[in-house]
Amino acid sequence: MRVLGVDPGLTRCGVGVVEGVPGRPLRLVAVGVIRTPSSEPLHQRLLTIQTELEDWLHHHDPDAIAVERMFARGDVSTIMGTAQASAIPMLAAARRGLPLALHTPSEVKAAVTGNGRADKAQVTSMVMRVLGLDERPTPADAADALALAICHVWRGGAASRLAGAVTDNRTAEALDAARRRQQAAPNRWQQAVAEHRAQGGGSAHPAVAAARRQAVRRGTSS
Repeated sequence: MRVLGVDPGLTRCGVGVVEGVPGRPLRLVAVGVIRTPSSEPLHQRLLTIQTELEDWLHHHDPDAIAVERMFARGDVSTIMGTAQASAIPMLAAARRGLPLALHTPSEVKAAVTGNGRADKAQVTSMVMRVLGLDERPTPADAADALALAICHVWRGGAASRLAGAVTDNRTAEALDAARRRQQAAPNRWQQAVAEHRAQGGGSAHPAVAAARRQAVRRGTSS
């Protein structure tokens, strides 16, 4: 599984791609930050994020996108900027038909460090350990994006296996039900012939002729 993690923000939008499966070592594919100057108009900043994020999607072709879920903050302007930036990867996932996951900061911290209240330094240290990195991903937005991707590989992988098992079970049940219906349904050709013979009719009976034609088309006539 290859996951693109996005730590949304207007000034700095962290992006990181991680590849692997639960229970095995994960691999860093790419990490970086999309920056936009505060002096630019809002719509231009959002366009820059969208354009660069599309480049990431095109070059790395992830299987899923994980985005930090919004949570309450005291600074309304920061909330608005983060919310506007977070909509971009969500729309990108919808356009490409990719699974989208929203993970809260506490979920990410708990998944990566085992402590939902871990600080950024602890998260970064665990990201380095999990991915086998010699240097810290900087700035913190980049490390947070990698943590999001790691979280989704570990949490999303288990969820995907469960969903797959449920789907396989439902498919098996549907096939079994169809098989039972097929076995229980009478053969129309045999039924029509039996009814016609019981009535003492000839082969020109419309019901028999129609059943024969249908059987021939299906390759069941003898």
